[in-house]
Amino acid sequence: MNQEDDAAEGVYEADAEAVRRTADETESSRASRGWWDRNADEYQSDHGAFLGDDRFVWGPEGLDEAEAGLLGPPDALRGRDVLEIGAGAAQCSRWLAARGARPVALDLSHRQLQHALRIGGEVPLVEADAGALPFRDGSFDLACSAYGAVPFVADPVRVMREVRRVLRPGGRWVFSVTHPIRWAFPDEPGPEGLSVAASYFDRTPYVEQDEEGNAVYVEHHRTLGDRVRDVVAGGFRLVDLVEPEWPAWNAQEWGGWSPLRGNLIPGTAIFVCERD
Repeated sequence: MNQEDDAAEGVYEADAEAVRRTADETESSRASRGWWDRNADEYQSDHGAFLGDDRFVWGPEGLDEAEAGLLGPPDALRGRDVLEIGAGAAQCSRWLAARGARPVALDLSHRQLQHALRIGGEVPLVEADAGALPFRDGSFDLACSAYGAVPFVADPVRVMREVRRVLRPGGRWVFSVTHPIRWAFPDEPGPEGLSVAASYFDRTPYVEQDEEGNAVYVEHHRTLGDRVRDVVAGGFRLVDLVEPEWPAWNAQEWGGWSPLRGNLIPGTAIFVCERD
């Protein structure tokens, strides 16, 4: 998942305290940049083989864009300008480039983009915040984000509006996030992760903070209805909501994702949106 879903794995730094508290835009952005700069190496080492160097995977279930076609038929991507947000090591962008698209890979983390350089390819890389995209209006035909940016910002509508601004009329915006229902369950892959432990309606952010109370990781919870309203408030029309089922071939555990849980409750939600 390009690239930022380890919070949902319940992985936090040894000296950090996990709490639920408010976190504004500035604190959330600072925490995300620092966390990914520190943890990019481990993330790519642990998950790089699953993600591949030039695959487009929407989530831990392994739904591949080559099969899903959520951005449109693969043979129709040629010549299209595509912005990937939260690109990590730019695996999705390489897949797009191989189909003749003209992708740009954007990420907040300098270290993640260094991994993109390590893997190589001709994809342009941009280090920037998803809430302030450094592009002119109407620069892209498509925008996508596989577990990038959206769950980690305090103001998702701001991101939606920025994406709409840089898209041309008729442009498509597709993004995946941890399925909101997962917030009610413990983040465990085994049977202990199948009992409700918190209120689905509690929107208080999940924060990992250091001894001084400074956030080192932040993830924001939105209900499914909240996500839909964010899309609409951002100026988009929601055309599909995909909840991938866990495939029989996928035997891996990825943090709280697992075949056991994946066969019973959804783990990923993919929003397919269009700009009129």
